[in-house]
Amino acid sequence: MKQTTIRNLHRDLGYFYIGLIISFAASGIMMNHRESWHPEKYTVETKTIQVNLPAEDKINEKFADSLGKALGIDDKMRRNKVDEGKFKMSFEKHDVEIDMKSGKGEIVSYIKTPVISQMMKLHKSSSSWWIYYGDIFGLSLIIIAITGAFMIPVGKFNFKRRGWKLALAGIVFPLLFLFLLG
Repeated sequence: MKQTTIRNLHRDLGYFYIGLIISFAASGIMMNHRESWHPEKYTVETKTIQVNLPAEDKINEKFADSLGKALGIDDKMRRNKVDEGKFKMSFEKHDVEIDMKSGKGEIVSYIKTPVISQMMKLHKSSSSWWIYYGDIFGLSLIIIAITGAFMIPVGKFNFKRRGWKLALAGIVFPLLFLFLLG
């Protein structure tokens, strides 16, 4: 392949996908920290409640669903659990946390954060159209990486002399995290 063709392909794919690359990168960073910060939603209202809870062994999906309805929550339940002496329920637009002993708790209501919520949907979407587009995007990133590796054909900074070492380090580094820290 001619050098100008490689440069043109690299440039044009880079320009075409620049918005998606930035969106994926930003939403990926947010997804990495979703356990400590909920970037997708923000608090609209916090309401204190008092509830009489049954024994922990009587708390199940059916109980959680009926309690949610009794508390006026009509959105879909995601999960519920008893953890560290607290009964926790998570809904699409609400989180509920109740102390098992005292029955005191709170309902936190959320709405989706504009733009951020839509960007994070990029990582979560399972529509067949988006999956195919994501596959094309992934292949394009591979092409961008390969063409980028051969854009500097000669000199001490080309792929054959220096680039392959950095590329290998770029492959080894995430593998170390997977195997040693995973």
